[in-house]
Amino acid sequence: MAKPAFKDAPLRREIEDLAKQKDHHTLACWAAECAERVLPIFEAQQLEDRRARNAIAAGRGWIRGEITMVDARKAAFAAHAAAREADNVAASASSRAAGHAAATAHVKEHAVHAATYAVKAIFYESPMEEQEQRILEERTWQYQYLLGGNTDHGERTR
Repeated sequence: MAKPAFKDAPLRREIEDLAKQKDHHTLACWAAECAERVLPIFEAQQLEDRRARNAIAAGRGWIRGEITMVDARKAAFAAHAAAREADNVAASASSRAAGHAAATAHVKEHAVHAATYAVKAIFYESPMEEQEQRILEERTWQYQYLLGGNTDHGERTR
């Protein structure tokens, strides 16, 4: 069975434009939050695999100055490897979101990819009749988070 074609919300472009105006640490925190929101999708499929969770923790550790960018990148690579190994497309997207969240320590533009993979995880995990609404809800949350200029560098905001 072929996976359904992903269709993003129009709000994506506004998020990308807004992200260009934000500083590196704000984007890293946002990316970690985006990834963490979909982490349960990965963990439900890959019960013993902590690579996605570790990548989010690495991104937050970099934000707080506890680990180097190089260590955060290593965690990002591990999460992407977990995504390739996952046999569930939603779980794979969730782990990619975590990988991009950690990779934001290296290049801030990875934050937008973390947000997009989070939305893809929701899309593939949702029943077809709920996909559009759930994507819009998640993109709205992502936009509002960035708009609020959250500067909570590494601590949970929920």
